This record gives sequence, C-alpha cells and structure tokens, in this order.
Amino acid sequence: MILYLVVAVLLFISMLLYFKVANKFNIIDKPNERSSHTEITLRGGGVIFPLAFLFFLATKLFLKNDETSSEIYYLNDFLIFGAGLFLICGISFVDDLMDLSSKIRLIFHFVSVSLLLYFINAFQIAPFWLIPVFYILIIGILNAFNFMDGINGITGFYSLVVLGALLYVNEFQINFTDNNFIIFPILASAVFLFFNFRKGAKCFMGDVGSLGIAFWIVALLGLLIIKTGDFKYILFLAVYGLDVIITILERLKMKENIFKPHRRHLYQLFANEKKIDHRMISVIYALIQTLICFVVIKTSSANYWIFIVLMIIAFIFYLFLKTAIKKNLKL
Repeated sequence: MILYLVVAVLLFISMLLYFKVANKFNIIDKPNERSSHTEITLRGGGVIFPLAFLFFLATKLFLKNDETSSEIYYLNDFLIFGAGLFLICGISFVDDLMDLSSKIRLIFHFVSVSLLLYFINAFQIAPFWLIPVFYILIIGILNAFNFMDGINGITGFYSLVVLGALLYVNEFQINFTDNNFIIFPILASAVFLFFNFRKGAKCFMGDVGSLGIAFWIVALLGLLIIKTGDFKYILFLAVYGLDVIITILERLKMKENIFKPHRRHLYQLFANEKKIDHRMISVIYALIQTLICFVVIKTSSANYWIFIVLMIIAFIFYLFLKTAIKKNLKL
C-alpha cells in the first residue's frame, strides 16, 4: 500500500511539472466547431501513462525478490510492451503538437501493435489467418478510444472501470499478469481524473493519453483472452465499441468521411445539443460499462445467449436514445 501511495504522489508531481512545460511551450487545445469544450486547455496530460509504466518498470527492476532467469525473461517481456507503448505515445504526442499525415501514424501504429502482439504471444499461439484480424481489431480499438475521448472524465472513468474489472479477474478468478501491471495504470487514471474531472478541466489527455491507455488495456485484454481462450472479455469494451461502430455506420450511410472530426457520437449529442454536464455523461457511461463487466465476470461463457441478449438490449437502447435526441433536435 505504501508503494502505491508513493507512486500516486510521484505521478501527481509529474503532472504538475508537465503543466509547467505545457504552459511554457504553449501545448494547448483550442476549441473549434467540432469541440465539446469552449475554453483553451492544456493538452497532452496523457503523458502520465507512459510515466506510470516507467514507475512500474522501476519496481520490477529494484523490488523483485529473485534473480532467476525466468524473472529476467518476464522483465524482458515488459520491455517489449514498453517499446510499443512509448512508440505509440511518442508519435501521438507529436501529433498533438502538429498534424501528422495518416500514413505516418499508421506506420507507427502498425509497429506498436506488432510489439503488442509479440508481447501477448499472439504470433506463436494464434492461427496465421487470425493475425490480420488482430491488427484490424486492435488498431480499431485504439482509434475508438481516441474518438470517444471528447468530454471531461469520460476516458479516465471508463478506463478505471475496465482496469478495475481486469484487476478483479486477475486477483480472484485467473491470474494472467502481474497485479501491478494493472494497478499502475489505475493510479495514473485516478491522478489524471483529479485534474480532468472538473467543470473546467485543468488538462486533456490528448492523443498521447487516449491511445496510451487504450494500448495498455488492449495488452491486458489480450493476455487474459489468450490465457483463458475466452473472447467474452472483449465485452469489457462494449459501451465504447457500440457507440463507435454505430456512429461509423451512421456516417457511412450519410456518405461522410469517417476519419474527419464530427459531433455525432451519443455522448456528443448529450453534451453539445442537450447541454448535459460532461461529468454526468462520463459517470453514466462508466456505470453502464460497470454493469456489463459485472455480467461478463459472473456469467459462464457457455451461456453465450446471455451476452447476445445483453448486446441486443444495449443496441436497441442506444438507437432509441440517439433517434429520440436527433428527432427532438431535428438533426
């Protein structure tokens, strides 16, 4: 417990130091017609996630209890993950500072995802034909987190819920990784929320944060799914997945460029058109995902019909809400 308190304090101090750097170099987010905020705010607060990994790595290096070759190999695995994390966070931070071409971002994302797949041992275990599917799915999830990170607190709270569910599974059901590998991003999310979950946020995650925490969560989910052979855990991302997929289909139907910024996500309609407090929307999204995670954890994958029914209900409820709002606003 003392270790976690020390790490939380160090992360808090790191954020304060970053604010000084961001102020000095004018690393800010200026609102535009697509934004859900109206004030200039510091950007790139998501640097806390790669910093959290450095603290995690430090504990593995200096606080380990044995010097066996297996422990060293375990550490090397985390170094591979870290390389992917820093690669995707690095290019994302540059993208926060200047607009990079989608081709450059895609190259870095491809290399980062390759390192992630190596880390979770997918190349050795999964059938060859499934690897391209993994690339598409993972890159899609990374971008989904980026799309959804548009209002105060939403990705911070959502990440806390998913990480909390993963920690519960790791602690009480099946051990698939080091507990600290889940706890450290939880601490980072909590510290970030201290500065972000406000009516006037002190900072935003930026691409470095949304892609960084998404990369970490995908790695954890990958480890769990490969360890159990159970794909039900992908529903830990059901709420974000549902919002992103339906919105993309909607935009394709309207012949819009799905890669350009927009305000068509359900949370954006609530925040921008209905003027509901960002923090309330973020909490509701997190609570709905909490309910889904609870069902996933407590239900055997053999009862697959429960998951089908759950997603059908969520799909219908989502469409009902979105259609009602758009009809009311005549969008």
